[in-house]
Amino acid sequence: MNFSWPFARTAPRVVDVGCGDGDYLLAAAARRAERDHVGIDLLRPVIERAAREAERRGLSNLRFLAGDAVAWLAGAEGLDEIHVYHPQPYVDPAEVHLGMLAPAFFESAWRALRPGGLLVLQTDERRYGTYLREAARKHFEPEALDGPWPDGPRTRREKTAAGKRLRVLRIEARRRDAPLAIDAPGPYFERGGVRRRRPPRRER
Repeated sequence: MNFSWPFARTAPRVVDVGCGDGDYLLAAAARRAERDHVGIDLLRPVIERAAREAERRGLSNLRFLAGDAVAWLAGAEGLDEIHVYHPQPYVDPAEVHLGMLAPAFFESAWRALRPGGLLVLQTDERRYGTYLREAARKHFEPEALDGPWPDGPRTRREKTAAGKRLRVLRIEARRRDAPLAIDAPGPYFERGGVRRRRPPRRER
């Protein structure tokens, strides 16, 4: 999937990777009209539904793209914010390579963002959250936030997690001027045995 920015104007650029039904972007584009927003997801029917809703609301600063968000991001440039909410964790060692947020993702995100750009991560999986914070540290300065987002829950999954009283980890990570000379963290799955069952697909 080739990088192509779908707006002609010069404005701050915000991308939601694996955006699902676009709940976060629909609210963010309405609230921050001075920024352009793009959501990318593999599921075309979901993307088409989100695009129709954006059109219905008259959000000219929002576009949705169907495709491989990680591949698109690898060629991206000049972004100001990248958001990733509740990415799918894989606990089976044979499937961990399927996870979206491998070390290569953080390298791509670092290259795609402008100096001082922001990477936002969120998960309710404790072990996965620890991994994400450590994986981001080479290219970003991650900070775990206390309390909820000031603008309220950003995805349906976040609302579900709150209803189940799961701890939601919210991370804002600023782009470093240069990566640290450190190794990527080890895998986050349990080493005591292979767990064959994949966690249920996360709601956005």
